Amino acid sequence: MKQDHFYIVAATHKKFSLTEIGKLHVDDASVKGILTKIKTELGLKELVYLSTCNRVEFLLTTKKIVNKAFLNHLFSLLNNNLKKAEVKKLSDSSQLFVGSQAVNHILKVASSLDSLVVGEREIITQFRQAYEKSLGYGITGEFMRVLSKHTIETAKQIFTESDIAKNPVSVMSLAYRILKEKDVKENSRCVFIGAGQTNATMAKYLKKHNFSSFAVFNRSLSKAQTLAAELGAEAFDINQLKNYTKGFDVLITCTGSSVNLITPDVYKQLLQNDTDKKIIIDLAVPVDVHPEVLKKFNIDYISVSDIKKQAKQNVILRKKEIKICEEIIAEKVTEFQDILQERTIELAFGEIPQKIREINNLALTEVFAKDVKTLDASSKQTIEKIMSYLEKKYNAVAITTAKRVFLQEK
Repeated sequence: MKQDHFYIVAATHKKFSLTEIGKLHVDDASVKGILTKIKTELGLKELVYLSTCNRVEFLLTTKKIVNKAFLNHLFSLLNNNLKKAEVKKLSDSSQLFVGSQAVNHILKVASSLDSLVVGEREIITQFRQAYEKSLGYGITGEFMRVLSKHTIETAKQIFTESDIAKNPVSVMSLAYRILKEKDVKENSRCVFIGAGQTNATMAKYLKKHNFSSFAVFNRSLSKAQTLAAELGAEAFDINQLKNYTKGFDVLITCTGSSVNLITPDVYKQLLQNDTDKKIIIDLAVPVDVHPEVLKKFNIDYISVSDIKKQAKQNVILRKKEIKICEEIIAEKVTEFQDILQERTIELAFGEIPQKIREINNLALTEVFAKDVKTLDASSKQTIEKIMSYLEKKYNAVAITTAKRVFLQEK
C-alpha cells in the first residue's frame, strides 16, 4: 500500500454550480455497474465514490498517470451523456489531490472544513456511507479500509475537541432556523418541488422537527412517491403543479430545471385565492422561481444565495476553530503515514505464521518423529502447547521488530 498511488478527483461547490454537480450523480440502480466499469477500464486498484448535494469526489488508488486524458475518460464513463465541452470543463476545473495532499483533503472534507457550511455533521455520515457502498460493490481494498477508519476517527476527534460544530448549521438547519424565526407552525402545509437529495434531506429534517403536512412534486413520479412514503405525504408529477388545489404555507423548491418552473400563473394557481403571506425557500441553481412572482405576490423569499451568505458569516465566526482543526488534521496526516506503513509491514509478514506452522509440523512428523513416538500422550500435548506458544511469540516479535526498525530509520 503506497500513499503516493492515492488520488482524489473533486468536483465541488467551489468550482461548479449545483446543476453541473448534479450531472455527476448516479442513480442507485446504475451506480454499481458504472463504478465497476470505471475501475476496470481505468485500471484502478481501489475506488470510493462520494456523492452529496454539493460535491462529487472520486477516491482512487492507481499506478497509472492521472492526467487530463485520464480525467476525460473518468467523467465520460460516469455520464456518457455529457457533452465534450462539459467533460473538458470538468477535467480542467476539478481539483486533483495526490498522496498526503489527498489524505489532508479527505480529512478536511469529513471534518466539515471543506463544506458549504463549516461545522455540519452530516458529511461524516455521508463519507461513511460512501465507503460502505463502495465496499459492498467490491471496488475497494485494504488502503481504503485503513483510510476510512482513520478519516472517521479524525472527524470524530475534530467534533469532540473543537467548537467547530457548536450550534451546528448545515444548509438544512439554516433553512429551518429561518422558518422558526418567521414563526412557521409545525402544522403548516409544506409543498416540495423536486425530490432530489437536497429536498429529500430537507423534508426529512422538517419531519424530524415535527412538521407533518407535506406534498411532493417531481418529474419522476416514482421518486416523488418514494419520498412521500417516508413522509406520509401525497406525491404528484411535476406537471400537476398547475392543477394543485390544496394550497400551501411553505414552498420549498430544488430542481435541476434550466427554466423557472414557478411562473406567475403557476404560483397563482397554487395560492388558490389565499391572500396570506407565503414563504418560499428556493434552493435551486438556477432558481426555480420566476422574478415576476416576487414582484406580483406577497412572499418571504429565501434563495440558496441567501443561505450561502449566512454560511460565509458562519465561516468568519469560526475562523479560530478552523485553525485548531487544521492543526489536528496536520498531525493526523502524519499519523496516517505511520499507520499505513505499519499495516504494510503486517501484510508483508502475513505468510510467516503459516510458514512457522509448516516448520513445526515438519519437526513433529519427520525430523523428530522417532523421538515423538517415545512420548506419552501427556508429554506430546505439552510439546504441542509449547510450540504453539512459541509460534505466536515469534510472529509478534518479528512484526514488532520490523516496526521498530522502520520507525527508527524514518
